[in-house]
Parts: sequence; structure tokens; C-alpha cells
Amino acid sequence: MATALIGRSGSAPVRETLALVYSVFKVRIGTAIMLTALAGIAVAPGPAPEPWQIVVLALAVLLSSASAGAFNMYMERDLDAHMQRTRNRPFVTGRFAANGYWLTGIVLLLVVSIAAAALATNAIAALYVFLGAFVYGVVYTVWLKRRTWMNIVVGGLAGSFAILAGAAAVDPGLAPAPVILAVVLFLWTPPHFWSLAFKYRDEYANAGVPMLPVVVSAGTAARVILAHTIVLVGLSLLPVMYGMGWIYLLGAASGGGWFIWTSIGLVRSPSAKTAMINFHASLLQLGLLLFAAILDAALG
Repeated sequence: MATALIGRSGSAPVRETLALVYSVFKVRIGTAIMLTALAGIAVAPGPAPEPWQIVVLALAVLLSSASAGAFNMYMERDLDAHMQRTRNRPFVTGRFAANGYWLTGIVLLLVVSIAAAALATNAIAALYVFLGAFVYGVVYTVWLKRRTWMNIVVGGLAGSFAILAGAAAVDPGLAPAPVILAVVLFLWTPPHFWSLAFKYRDEYANAGVPMLPVVVSAGTAARVILAHTIVLVGLSLLPVMYGMGWIYLLGAASGGGWFIWTSIGLVRSPSAKTAMINFHASLLQLGLLLFAAILDAALG
């Protein structure tokens, strides 16, 4: 079994193998998505779930995201082989064997995460946990990524469902604030990822992936990124009208303002350098937004 899973890395040190597992399951991205679920709990009005319920739901979101991330790497190993940035991933190099054992493990991980969310909270929250993984793993990876530049637009729903899962753990009916925040996440994903694709557009073109910066001019891509950014930042301020306080407003406004500023810089000078500045600004904006939402709820 271990040989079937690990492939040619059977003799690799344990630490190196764990690092490969960490990368395959995209734990860093999963942690960010888990944080969005916690923000969903924070912005939803009503009594918060018990601490153990919050922990279980957070882990369920992390595990479901991990399953989707691993499935993404499994399915995209042919594309990854054509890109300098991804050609050393374990399924490409053969360090991990792309076989049925991995697919079975990925599915089981998703099933466990959904069951845990349902048992700890409710069926609606569990449904959103499933939909987040399904959108990223199947809709984005299998159906859309190789076919249309709209791939990551629809794929942005993955993060939105994590927020809705957290909010549904408080109230399955969903209040305006978490719905607005879910839309913000939906709009955030494209400019975030397009900024990265801007830098690596030659690699995406070589792999045959129609990311926006590949199919339109640099100037057009930059303007679309700016438009998305302005709309999402504006929407991110609206939850203040539905009960969020000054801590949330400060985080949303400061991070959002910086993201708009760097997006303007990308329009003025569309280049790989300014695109990566914008990419990192998007991470800062999201981090400040989510942490401010959680802190606002905790201290409010």
C-alpha cells in the first residue's frame, strides 16, 4: 500500500515525504479557507456554536479543502508538467503514484469531512462544505479550467461556500452579512489568481490553460482586475450596515484601499512585477478582512 501511494519516494526521509504530502493537500490554502469559515461564524448574527462544534467544523472545512486540493493536483499532473512553476510536484515527478489508492483516499477524506460537519452542526453547513470541495475539484478543475477563461470566476465559489458553511452553523437561514461576505470572496478570487497568472501567462499559454491574462492583452487584463477589486472592496464595507463594528470596518477599509491602490498600479504599468505586488496585496486584503471580522465578533 505505501509503495503504491508513494511511488519512487519510498526511500525518502520521513520529513521530505511529509513535506510532499503537505504540498499535495495544499494545506496552506486549506488553512485560509478554514479561516473564511470561521469568519462566516463571526459575521452571522445569533449565538455562536459551542467551541467543540466550531473546532470540528473548522477541521471539516480544512479536510474538505485538502481533498479538493489533492484531487486538483492529481487531475492536473499533465498540465503541471508543462509549467516551470509546477513541474516538480509529486504526481508529475512520480514521487507519488497517481493511482486508485490516492483517489480512494481523497474521496474518503471528503466523506469524513462532510459527515463531521453534519454531526457537529447541521446538514446545511455540511452541504456547503461539500459544495466548496466539489466546485474546486470538479467544476473548476475538471470542467472549466482547460476550456474557458471564466474558470477561476466560477471557481471563486469554493471560498464563498466556506463562509456560508460557517454562517449556516449559526443559522441555516443565512443573514445578509455572511451572504455579502460570500459574494466578496467570490469576487476576490479572480483578481487574486489573475494577478498570479499575469506573471506566469507564458507558462499557462504553453500548457494550454486559457487564463484571462493569456487570452486578452495585458492592459485589458489589468483593467478587469481593477474593476473586480473596486467592486469587491466596496461590497466588503456593507456588512457594517448589518451589525459589524469599527474593527471590521478598519480591517476592510485599510486592506481594501491598499488592494485598489496596487491594482491601479497594475493598470498604469501592467507587468509581472506589478502583478505580483497586486497578488500579495490581495492576500493582505483578505487576511485583514477575515481577521478583522473574527476580532470584531470576539470583542463586540
